[in-house]
Amino acid sequence: MTVQETIGVDAAAKRVLRLAVIGAGARSGIARHAVESGDGRIVAVVDPSPAARERAAGSFGADATYAGHRELIAGGDAVDAAFVTSPDHTHAEIAVDLLRAGIAVYLEKPLAIDVADADAILAAAAETGTRLYVGHNMRHMSVVRTMRDIIRRGEIGEVKAVWCRHFVGNGGDYYFKDWHAERAKSNGLLLQKGAHDIDIIHWLAGGYSELVTGMGGLTVYGGIDDRRDNSDRAMPDWFSLDSWPPLTQRELNPVIDVEDISMVTMRLDNGVYASYQQCHYTPDYWRNYTVIGTEGRLENFGDTEGAVVRVWNRRTTYHPAGDVEYPVLGDEGGHGDADRLTIAEFVGFVRDGTATTTSAVAARNAVATAVAATESLRDGSRPRAVPAADERVVALL
Repeated sequence: MTVQETIGVDAAAKRVLRLAVIGAGARSGIARHAVESGDGRIVAVVDPSPAARERAAGSFGADATYAGHRELIAGGDAVDAAFVTSPDHTHAEIAVDLLRAGIAVYLEKPLAIDVADADAILAAAAETGTRLYVGHNMRHMSVVRTMRDIIRRGEIGEVKAVWCRHFVGNGGDYYFKDWHAERAKSNGLLLQKGAHDIDIIHWLAGGYSELVTGMGGLTVYGGIDDRRDNSDRAMPDWFSLDSWPPLTQRELNPVIDVEDISMVTMRLDNGVYASYQQCHYTPDYWRNYTVIGTEGRLENFGDTEGAVVRVWNRRTTYHPAGDVEYPVLGDEGGHGDADRLTIAEFVGFVRDGTATTTSAVAARNAVATAVAATESLRDGSRPRAVPAADERVVALL
């Protein structure tokens, strides 16, 4: 290969992607990582709110704005990929249309709010060959990578159980003042919030849930009568750490019919047993994992920069320091570092099909698990089988 040919290959590999942002809410900012890295340029913003799309277009420097994604597709603008950061209940329609139009998709988690829609998205990606990436950024979080490395090195033997407790201290502001609080738009927070951790439980355990039982309820926020339609605002406008204790929260969403505390127990297809719990009115905000194997266990204390993962691998009594301690490096700004790594992975996937740490199939299985668990929760905690993905579709992805 000549020098000129090599330069041509490098230039093609590094071409700047023309990007659209669909849904100008709080998570749309992740698209900025592609711009800051020099890998992409945001040329269009889509949002039904005129104020939101104009604000976002100015912030991103986009030339075009549209009220709906179909206008974007019909507009003839050459778009290589789109970031879909719209409310969860819109994911399926938008993603399927984009995939069928040949536009690569970065789809914010969860993949969808029911299994049929999740399967429809996978089918569209498989049938068209258009690239689909689901934003399960926790697979790039340093604390998760540290735990996975410990497991893969065999330090705790074969994994037999995974437990996760999620203290969602900002839950009142994050999830009970807008559409997240409505079943029709989120299904429930065991899905919307829990999809991340269920995906990580599956990843650490090396299997997918096949049977689940859920439990939970609306125990605090349902008793607050101070309500407001906040559609004219965005989460940063109302967020405050001064909103404490939880019953002092004000201006909650007019409709609240999702649970503020929920949990699920899982049996995975490889014999691992797991559990996940979340509470949206704790004073602190972090997640705690315990993974138990045939030769020890691990547990994280904190989940961002400065956290540690401790390993116990000898028999003892109470020994809080563990036998080995690993520092968690990175993720100083929460999962900001993970967002950056996730977007970089997406860019590489779109440009040249590089392998990804995330998995659209795994994202679908996280949805299927959470949906089944939510159905169980709302039906007297009756166990639910988790439907498997279509093997023919999986083979094409």
